[in-house]
Amino acid sequence: MRTLYQLQNQTISPSRVGHANIHFYLSPDEKTKQELVNTYGIDEHTLNSALDPEELSRIEFEPNHVAIIFKRPRNYSAEDKFFFRVISAGMFLFSDALIIVSEEDLSLFEGKHFQKIHSLHEVILRLLSATIVHFYDHLKIINSVSVDIEQKINTSLENKHLINMFALEKSLVYYLNAINANGIVLEKLRINATKFNMDPDCQELLEDLRIENRQCAKQAEIYSNILGSLMDARVSIVNNNLNVLMKTLTKITLLLMAPTLIVSIFSVNVPFPMQGTRFGFGVIVGLAMASIAAIVIFFRYKRW
Repeated sequence: MRTLYQLQNQTISPSRVGHANIHFYLSPDEKTKQELVNTYGIDEHTLNSALDPEELSRIEFEPNHVAIIFKRPRNYSAEDKFFFRVISAGMFLFSDALIIVSEEDLSLFEGKHFQKIHSLHEVILRLLSATIVHFYDHLKIINSVSVDIEQKINTSLENKHLINMFALEKSLVYYLNAINANGIVLEKLRINATKFNMDPDCQELLEDLRIENRQCAKQAEIYSNILGSLMDARVSIVNNNLNVLMKTLTKITLLLMAPTLIVSIFSVNVPFPMQGTRFGFGVIVGLAMASIAAIVIFFRYKRW
């Protein structure tokens, strides 16, 4: 699906064919890809890389355009089961047009990031800025979810909470790798600012983005280290909870075994003392209760 926009008077607005200078392609099919390759001269491998979630971020200077592949968080859904994924997107900047391709809707040009834009170069930088903010938002969600799961792990014996925690830890590794890869793209843009035809305002914005991206990477690294270092402790908590449960069940079993043994002894079909007395039943019950009391006193003495 193709959506057209026009950058005019520092504002981005929907447009129609012939006036648009920003083209957004959502999940292009093979026919659309061939049109992009044949019409704009986009390298087919680079175009496919922009739609491959396993591709690393990079920037390539072609004869008639600049190709930028960057990583961004995938929109989370309940089906992901606490695994936050990363996808790729591509931007192809020509002298008079910007082509954006992605496998997922980017919610383009929404919010304060896209106000008072002066050039297509600035559009690219604002999209990268929105990506950093998106990563920040997901990191906050991951941190909040991890705290909630941690509380459940402390009282639960189920494996699903640990599995969810492992999924979050894996997500942070992918996020950290993606943020650092985007940082390399920003650094290359800074080095090639002149070649990229950036004005002083764009260069200043780029420097701010580099700082924000480093801070985002640092935050992702901190969250990842915290989850990684505490996973062994959380596994130990689950094992300890299991040991406490087994200890409780063992106590209950011992408390039931002693009176059961006494009653069973007096239930066999052979003569026993007090068999014909009226106090025999009470004595047997008393012995059973005394055995329970003896075991309880023993547990307390041993501090079990």
